[in-house]
Amino acid sequence: MAAVGSPEQLGTLLGVWAHPDDETYLSAGLMAAAARSGCRVVCVTATRGEAGSQDEARWPLESLALVREEELEAAFEILGVKEHEWLGYPDGGCHLVPEHEGAERLEKIIANVRPDSVLTFGPDGMTGHPDHKAVHAWTTRAFESSASPAAHLYYATVTPEWAEEMFPVAKPYNVFFEGYPSITPRDELAIDFTVPPDLLELKWRAIVEQPSQSEALIKAIGKETLQRFNDVETFAHAFSD
Repeated sequence: MAAVGSPEQLGTLLGVWAHPDDETYLSAGLMAAAARSGCRVVCVTATRGEAGSQDEARWPLESLALVREEELEAAFEILGVKEHEWLGYPDGGCHLVPEHEGAERLEKIIANVRPDSVLTFGPDGMTGHPDHKAVHAWTTRAFESSASPAAHLYYATVTPEWAEEMFPVAKPYNVFFEGYPSITPRDELAIDFTVPPDLLELKWRAIVEQPSQSEALIKAIGKETLQRFNDVETFAHAFSD
């Protein structure tokens, strides 16, 4: 199966993620590039991330869902993403949702959007988070039953080069559960997108617009390092020939 040469080749793009900001870290450059080229870009978020406060004095849990809704709307405005849907599942509880239920919700969205390309987590959930793994399972099941035969499903991944450079940076901040994420050799990637400087700046602005999640990390490692963490977006084919 041929690799994608440019974001425009993705056509109508659907991203399916677990929490607000997953889409920004893993695919903001691709979404912005696709939107800029005139492609339809749609994003689905399973939860409102209401359990993820990094500072409860500033962002109490009882109001965090609304905060993160507003943050994500601001990020999408920067990236040019105009279509978004919440599934409304509880943060930290996606793995308790019956797989068929989550998949059925996504089947309806896929039937409506008719995407050419779907971006989501691989079986590892990238970080190992149970919500991420559940979203992977729902999306894969929904894609297999509802997507066009010509559509493609892509799983977020990292390369050995990225892992060698960035794992030591991420380790002190518990970005990944132990043993995650899985690694894909660069020559096996379906999407290997180096985010160009103008789009990387948009991605940075979208990250900054979500301070309840990004502020502490920015303070800890700085803009330059965090941008290096996010200047490539890599995906593997869900299914190979």
